[in-house]
Amino acid sequence: MTVETHTPDTTGPRRRADVLDETARPGPRRFSGPATGDERQMLVGFLADQRATLVLKCAGLTDDLADRAVAPSTLSLLGLVRHLADVERRWFRAVLAGQADAAPLFSSPADPDGDFDGATPDAAAVTAAWDAWHAAVAFAERFTAEAPDLDVSAHDSWRGTVSLRWVLLHMIEEYARHNGHADLLRERIDGATGM
Repeated sequence: MTVETHTPDTTGPRRRADVLDETARPGPRRFSGPATGDERQMLVGFLADQRATLVLKCAGLTDDLADRAVAPSTLSLLGLVRHLADVERRWFRAVLAGQADAAPLFSSPADPDGDFDGATPDAAAVTAAWDAWHAAVAFAERFTAEAPDLDVSAHDSWRGTVSLRWVLLHMIEEYARHNGHADLLRERIDGATGM
C-alpha cells in the first residue's frame, strides 16, 4: 500500500489546507474544553476556547495589534481586545452582578466607537487593553463558577431579563463573530492563518 503525502505549494498564496492540523501543532491549543459533560461545563468550555482563539490571533504582536483593516474601517486586533473587555465587563459585572460602577473602559455613550478608535500602537494602550481583558475574563469565570445554576438572571436595559445561560451563549457568539474578524486581520498583518 502506498501512502501519498501532500507537499504544500510555497510559490503561491497559502491555502488553508496546507496549515497544520490543530492537534499536530506545538504550543497552546485553542480547543481544550470538554467534548462531553453537563451544560455548564460545555458552555464554559466553548467560551474558554473562543477566548483562547483571540489570544492566539494576537500572539507575538505588539505595535501591529493596532494595524487597521482597510479604510474606512477602524477595526484592529487591539480594538477587538478592548471591545471584548468592555463586553465581558458589561454582561458579567454590570448586568449579572449588578455592579453599577462597572462602566465600559474603552467606549462611552459620547464615544461609542472608542474601543476601536482609541486602539493606538502605544505600549501603554496595549498593556491597558490586555490588563482590562484579563481582569474581565477572570471576573466572568469566577462569577460563572460560583453561580448556583445557569438560571441566575438579571435585568438588562437592552434585552430585558437575561439568564447566565443566555449570557454564556451570547458571549460564545460574540467571540466567534469577532474571531472571524481576527482571522482576517492577523492574515493581513503577517500572513498567519489557521492559528
